[in-house]
Amino acid sequence: MNIYGASGHGKVVYDIVKSRNLQIDAIFDDNVEIKKFLGLKVTHKPTEDQLASPSVFAIGDNMIRKSVARRFTGAIAEALSHTSAIISDNIKMGAGTVVMPGAIINSGSSIGEHCIINSGAVVEHDVQLEDFVHIAPNTVITGNVNIGEGTQVGTGASVIPGVKIGKWASIGAGAVIIEDVPDFAVVVGNPGKIIKYLNE
Repeated sequence: MNIYGASGHGKVVYDIVKSRNLQIDAIFDDNVEIKKFLGLKVTHKPTEDQLASPSVFAIGDNMIRKSVARRFTGAIAEALSHTSAIISDNIKMGAGTVVMPGAIINSGSSIGEHCIINSGAVVEHDVQLEDFVHIAPNTVITGNVNIGEGTQVGTGASVIPGVKIGKWASIGAGAVIIEDVPDFAVVVGNPGKIIKYLNE
C-alpha cells in the first residue's frame, strides 16, 4: 500500500496502515523538498509498478485531496480504519476514506469516497456523507444528517438530527448546527450562524 502525502496528516494515516499490519510500499508527495518521511524515502514521480499498489491520500485539505484524486492514475485503496475505531457492520464506506483512532460510525450510515472521519469523531445512525467530506476530531454528527461534497465540519462541532448541510461548506470549531446549511456557507457559533459564503 502507498501513502500519498508526507505531512502531519500522513503520520496518522501511517499509523492506521500499521495498525492493520499492512505493508507500506511507498510514500508519495508532490513537494520535491520532502525527501524523507518517518525514515522512509519519499517518491515524487511514482513508477507504473508503484502505481499498481493501492494508494490512500493523506491530504487534510478537501479541495487539494479532490484535485489529487481526480488526476491520480494509480490504484485506490479501499476504506481504511484504525483498529481502535468502532464501526458498525451495517454501513457503507467509499474507496480512499480513512477513519482515525477512536472514531465511531453507527448503523445505517453511508460514507462517500476519500472522506476523513478524524480522531474521536462520532457519526451516528443513518448519516449520509458525500465524497471528500472531513469530519474533524471530537465532532458529533447525530442521526439522519446529510452532508454534501467537500464540506469541512470543524473540531468539536455538533450537528442535531435531521439537518442537511450543503456542499463545500465550512462549519467552524465548536459550532452547534440546529438548522440546514446551504452550499458554500461558512457557519460559526452556538447556535450556528452564517457569516459569509465561500467562492464557488
